[in-house]
Amino acid sequence: MSLTIAIIGRPNVGKSTLFNRMARKKLAIIDDTPGVTRDWRTAPAEIAGHSLTVIDTAGLEERFDNSIESRMRKSTETALSHADVILFVIDGRIGVTPLDDHFAGWLRKQNKPYFLVVNKCENDNATMAGVAEAHGLGLGEPYEISAEHSIGLGELYTAIMERFPEHFQDDEPTDQEDHLYHMTEGDLDSLEGADRDLLEEISEEEEISIKIAIVGRPNAGKSTLLNTLINDDRVMTGPEAGLTRDAIAVEWAYNDRAIRLVDTAGLRRKTKVQNKIEKMAVDDTMRAIRLAHVVILMIDSVNGFDKQDLQIAAHVIEEGRCLILACNKWDVVNEKKDVRQAILDRLEKSFSQIHNLPMITLSALNGKNVDILMNMILDTYDLWNKRIKTAKLNQWLGWMESKHPPPMDEGRPNRLRYITQVKARPPTFVMWCGRPKSISDSYQRYLINGLREAFDMEGVPVRLLIRTSKNPYKN
Repeated sequence: MSLTIAIIGRPNVGKSTLFNRMARKKLAIIDDTPGVTRDWRTAPAEIAGHSLTVIDTAGLEERFDNSIESRMRKSTETALSHADVILFVIDGRIGVTPLDDHFAGWLRKQNKPYFLVVNKCENDNATMAGVAEAHGLGLGEPYEISAEHSIGLGELYTAIMERFPEHFQDDEPTDQEDHLYHMTEGDLDSLEGADRDLLEEISEEEEISIKIAIVGRPNAGKSTLLNTLINDDRVMTGPEAGLTRDAIAVEWAYNDRAIRLVDTAGLRRKTKVQNKIEKMAVDDTMRAIRLAHVVILMIDSVNGFDKQDLQIAAHVIEEGRCLILACNKWDVVNEKKDVRQAILDRLEKSFSQIHNLPMITLSALNGKNVDILMNMILDTYDLWNKRIKTAKLNQWLGWMESKHPPPMDEGRPNRLRYITQVKARPPTFVMWCGRPKSISDSYQRYLINGLREAFDMEGVPVRLLIRTSKNPYKN
């Protein structure tokens, strides 16, 4: 059984840096600003070749009202219920603060094994006093580390292995694994680049779960929808815009289908994104779109279909992802018929290349039409994976050419010779003809729309590549 480790501590002690280091990827957003992390998130990690799970949590604050800080504390407490062991992190440069002392007493009451970790110990002279003060917390021997520079992690990992031998039965660390304990920041960056490339090259046959990203403008109801779907307060919600910063992934199942739901930060217009943290959150959202199979675009029906919604939708289509439009807060819309027609008219004008985009009206807060949304996602996902036999495609191509021949090139006919599907996700076709440059954009749209209509692929991106055969008599 895999060991689950939760990293906790007050804000800005380096929890997310340690989380990224243990996961060997830059998953969590890191900044010197306190309180960047607001929701807890999990990631697979590895010690000496053995798999485990690591949890990053929000900074602990002594607040018990309805503030964001209080909700962050509740989120961290929820994360602890999923953990087998706790890493309590303090800042070695600053030393022990009254907040550290308060939560050290709270930690002793949690009835879970823990390790005291003193972070930012890359400079012995600067952190000597902080390490000495850590002994006074009464949490046992502190482990001095620098998560940013990968100092002291080997000793911490060894202590975890000795404390929980049942999870680390067999092997000693290999030379490569031992090297990973002591990776520098540059080493980690290069490893992350390789991981990212590897992740994007995973074959379609190896995909297990359907990856669904929930995107939209701030305060459109993305986090509320995720909580409603899984029937749990997994991510923070509230009236404040921009609560979500990290892209939070949750494993789930619907009708025996494995689902990976990803809640993302709200996307505002580029001209309004000035804050460094928000820029990193936007990058995280864009990456979630790129790695998703299906994207749910949450639209605030009360405020209407905005230009920013169109830009997000255009980006999703350009990436070749399935797009579902979810008009949220429908229960409080007054002129429902007029609002719905206005959205449809704008979609028709803006996305003439994709007819009948899947759209649903719902209330994420009340759960209205959520089951219909999930069935729509599964149907669209199956269309996105659709493959068509080459023989049927070429019969269709002959019929399309006879119905509307392509434009002539310098007075000569431009024959459409052959078409085949080269991949799914999204459905991608290659067509060979005599003179590809003479095939106009309007004629390509004619063929793509014909593919959608003839083979029932309405509402999903379709790509058509045009090629020419080599002429053996050219030279």
